[in-house]
Amino acid sequence: MRTQGLVSLVLPLILLGGLSGLEACSGLPRVVVLHDPLTAEEHMALGATYEAQDARDLAAREYRAAMTDRADYAPALVALGNLAFDSDALDEAEEYYRHALASHPDHPGANNNLAMVYLKRGDRLDQAERLALKASAQGSSFRPYALDTLAHIYTRTGRYQEAQAALAEAEAAVPAANQTLRERLAQSRQGLAPAWGGVEAPTHTSR
Repeated sequence: MRTQGLVSLVLPLILLGGLSGLEACSGLPRVVVLHDPLTAEEHMALGATYEAQDARDLAAREYRAAMTDRADYAPALVALGNLAFDSDALDEAEEYYRHALASHPDHPGANNNLAMVYLKRGDRLDQAERLALKASAQGSSFRPYALDTLAHIYTRTGRYQEAQAALAEAEAAVPAANQTLRERLAQSRQGLAPAWGGVEAPTHTSR
C-alpha cells in the first residue's frame, strides 16, 4: 500500500490484538519500511525519459510517483494531462489541467494546454482565448507557445489579422537556438495561411 512516499508491508500477526508482546521475540519477522529514494523532480525526469522513448505507461507511472507526497504537484498533473491529450483523451486531459490550475492558477502550461483542449474540441473558444492570453502574459519561455495557440484560436474565430500578429510575435520571441520551436511555428504558419487568404497583417502588434 503506497502512502506518503512509503511502501509499507504490514504483517497479519501485528494486526491481531493481544499479540503485541510477541514483537520482542527474535523469531518473528519485522515490518520493513522502504523509502522512495527518488525526489519528485527525479521522478519527473525519469518520466520524461520514458515518454521520449514512447514508453507512455512507464512515463505515467513516474509522473504519478512524483505526486506521492504532493497531490497538487502541477508539473506532474500537466505531464499526465499532456499524455492524455496526445492520446485524444480530451476529457481526461481537461481534468488534469483543471486540477493543476486549482492550486496553481497562473501556471502557463496548464493554462495554455487547457486552451488547446477547448480548441481541439471546438468549444468554449472564448474561455480558450482567456486561458491562452493568461499564459502568454507570464513573460516566460512559454510565451511563444501560448501565442501560437492564440493564433489558432483567432484563425478559428475568423480574426485573421490578430492571428497573423500573434504568430509573428511568437516567431520574434523564439530564442535563436530553439530550432524545434521555430520549425513548429513554421508549420503553424503553413497550416493557417490558407485560411488567412489575402488578409494583410497589421504593421504592429499589441503588447
